[in-house]
Amino acid sequence: MPDCLTLLALEGVPMVQPNDDLAAIVDDAIAANGETLDDGDIIVVAQKVVSKAEGRIVDLRNIVPGDQAITLAKSVEKDPRHVEVILRESRAVVREKPGVLIVENNLGLIMANAGVDHSNVESDAPDETVLLLPTDPDASAEQLRQGLAARLGASVGVIVNDSVGRPWRVGTTGLA
Repeated sequence: MPDCLTLLALEGVPMVQPNDDLAAIVDDAIAANGETLDDGDIIVVAQKVVSKAEGRIVDLRNIVPGDQAITLAKSVEKDPRHVEVILRESRAVVREKPGVLIVENNLGLIMANAGVDHSNVESDAPDETVLLLPTDPDASAEQLRQGLAARLGASVGVIVNDSVGRPWRVGTTGLA
């Protein structure tokens, strides 16, 4: 067991775009920060970075809501197009009331809005753009782990992390 834990936030990471090579971006940022990775180190990557690289960006101007989304949007007082995207990313609606739409998302997590949100999305129309969770975050982490191993020669762990609100609770928590 190591006798200390060091946490480093990498500076100079560029805005990630669809199809960007996350392993190259992380490798470049590690080098630019004068750091190295050793076997057993762990990299934590924000879900938004992974989702952006995987092109999980939706322009609401291209969404036509169905009847269920239109009805549900009135109940929860949300944009019907946003609700349509949430429904597409969900297995089931768990709870609804004005301002709140709790679903079981396609990953099996119970959460608000299936993790679909507007925050930290760069676009020519930010209010019309939403970001989805990765389709398979475990596969995303494994792909990044393999890319880093190939580039750096170190076997590291990769965690894809997101801050999420917890249904029926106040505040947020980290979800890996």
